Amino acid sequence: MKQALVLIMVFLTTSFYVNANNDMEGKDAEKAIDTKNMDTGVKPGNNFYEYVNGGWIKTHPIPPEYSQYGAFTILYEDNQKKLRSLIEKVSTEKNAPKGSVAQKIRDFYNSGMDTSAIEKKGIAPIKEELKKINNLKTKEDVVTYIAMMQRKGMTPLFNFFAEADQRNSTMEIANLYQGGLGLPDVDYYLNDDESSKKLRDAYLDHITKMFILKGDGKKQAEKKAALVMDIETKLAEISFTRVEMRDPVKNYNKMSLDGLEKTSPDFNWPLYFKSLGLENPGDINVGQIKFFKGISDLLQDVDMETWKAYLTWNLLDVSASYLSDDFVKQNFEFYGKILSGQQEIQPRWKRVLGVVSNGLGEALGQLYVEEYFPASSKERMVTLVNNLRDAFGKRIKKLDWMSDETKVKAQEKLNAITVKIGYPDKWKDYTALQITPDSYFSNVMAAREFQFNYDLNKIGKPVDKTEWGMTPQTVNAYYNPSNNEIVFPAAILQPPFFNPDADDAVNYGAIGVVIGHEMTHGFDDQGRQYDKNGNLNDWWTEEDAKRFKEKTDKLVTLYDNYVVLDSLHVNGELTLGENIADLGGLNISYEAFNISLNGKEPQPIDGFTAAQRFYMGYAQVWRQNIRPEELKRRLKTDVHSPGEARVNIPPFNIKAFINAFDVKKGDKLFIPVEKRAFIW
Repeated sequence: MKQALVLIMVFLTTSFYVNANNDMEGKDAEKAIDTKNMDTGVKPGNNFYEYVNGGWIKTHPIPPEYSQYGAFTILYEDNQKKLRSLIEKVSTEKNAPKGSVAQKIRDFYNSGMDTSAIEKKGIAPIKEELKKINNLKTKEDVVTYIAMMQRKGMTPLFNFFAEADQRNSTMEIANLYQGGLGLPDVDYYLNDDESSKKLRDAYLDHITKMFILKGDGKKQAEKKAALVMDIETKLAEISFTRVEMRDPVKNYNKMSLDGLEKTSPDFNWPLYFKSLGLENPGDINVGQIKFFKGISDLLQDVDMETWKAYLTWNLLDVSASYLSDDFVKQNFEFYGKILSGQQEIQPRWKRVLGVVSNGLGEALGQLYVEEYFPASSKERMVTLVNNLRDAFGKRIKKLDWMSDETKVKAQEKLNAITVKIGYPDKWKDYTALQITPDSYFSNVMAAREFQFNYDLNKIGKPVDKTEWGMTPQTVNAYYNPSNNEIVFPAAILQPPFFNPDADDAVNYGAIGVVIGHEMTHGFDDQGRQYDKNGNLNDWWTEEDAKRFKEKTDKLVTLYDNYVVLDSLHVNGELTLGENIADLGGLNISYEAFNISLNGKEPQPIDGFTAAQRFYMGYAQVWRQNIRPEELKRRLKTDVHSPGEARVNIPPFNIKAFINAFDVKKGDKLFIPVEKRAFIW
């Protein structure tokens, strides 16, 4: 589902785990722009990212338990401490009524912190499931067991979820999407470079060690690991690349159950849906036809021994973090150390808090909002959003590359965008989720099954437009094209994004650009394909679409040519939507800021003009240190460009920035006028 959501919701940044030195960050936050965080020895035109953030980068090394550390992660860490305070208060409440939210939060958190009980159980929590896998005899048994695993929040072979019909956005339908891989991207399986081969060897070794922890002998474990790698490689060979996954039309193939059976004839789909508890699935979006044709063949060609090894591995992989410490450590050894470069595992309270926040997200979010989100923040955001919307509308009117016919529809879509700020108007009901004090693993599975049933119950029903795709405590924001909505959770409405004590220039450069960024997603290379009602519908003239493509091609080239690590480049196609949104957000927010001045020019602060402070406010949002392993992984898998590229490319396409910092031909980052991308 994580892969699928790339198409459905477009986030401001990728997900992460973080840490921070809050005392130091508190000092940094004394000024909206603090010169000690800068490196003024660097010329802005040569490296604007270093100019604004060089001092901060030198004084904020990555803590050993993290793969990257930046402005997002610091704010996230601060929120974690707030949430810990809330959750520990609840966790000591002995008289919470059974079935209450307080009881569920308390027992979920305490069961996760009870390491003594977890160690005693060892592998016991999954023994029954291991026995079921071992007893599978037929291909129909495999289909039934895959459905059972998916009901419990696991995703062997492929992903199943409910989502709005991309061509009828008022209705929820079933979705099938490719999946089934243990490595983050198909390239890791198929590329022949030394780095990919080395990672595959490490992954094979990791699978082997997990089978040994389960109780297999070394030779038996090695054989099973090889079988797993073989089937995952076959899955990779029939999978779309991440760039192909970004095409919403290519990934929309709605059909009936009969149509699915014809597309994928050797997989027993009626049995699968019956086992899910959805005998009549109705319309189904089969995201990747090639993949589901392929797994039909795989089901028949792959022997039972391989299927058992593969399903066992999926169970071990998804369970490892919630079992005894030997499983936790081995899981971290590969996914934390080798894949992301982390040196130490996070403290247990952070890991357990993350699981509880995921499983009881809005319940915990309700406590968070009551304690930490002032009404004034929401009011100021409403004003900012309205200003940005007005500025975007004025920019659309002035576009010289778009026809009047398409401009009218663009304005209609802009005006139709729904804005959600802070927290939902209607909170999720967790009554059906049963949480007990005696088994952390069981609680994790119960929370996953609750969410699965919650989604399953949507299929064939109208979309609930009030629902949120993020919890209030999430440090992020998103645009959902099917709802034509932008959403800003409470947690992101804090410094350095939204600083009530900062001058307007800095706030417009930070949270203003975030707002503009999310608005622009409705008009990026993916979002523009959806109309004002959230339906996939080509509302552009052919000539407008052609001119848009010519402009976005320039942006692709600029990012393709940007080197971030040794000889590794950003993938301009993979990151195009986010890059368009960054560029659009900067342009829209700067225009909104200038409109807000009513012709008055603010006095410089600490020697920096308002225009300079606007762009510096933007640049410091993306400051970070990142480990090479994590950067390599993100360059393959993340639709967002690295922070350095997000600062060093978009502003250099903008005349206001070039003038503000006197960027000239000969500066390293100077872009000739004919190569600049002007879109929104």
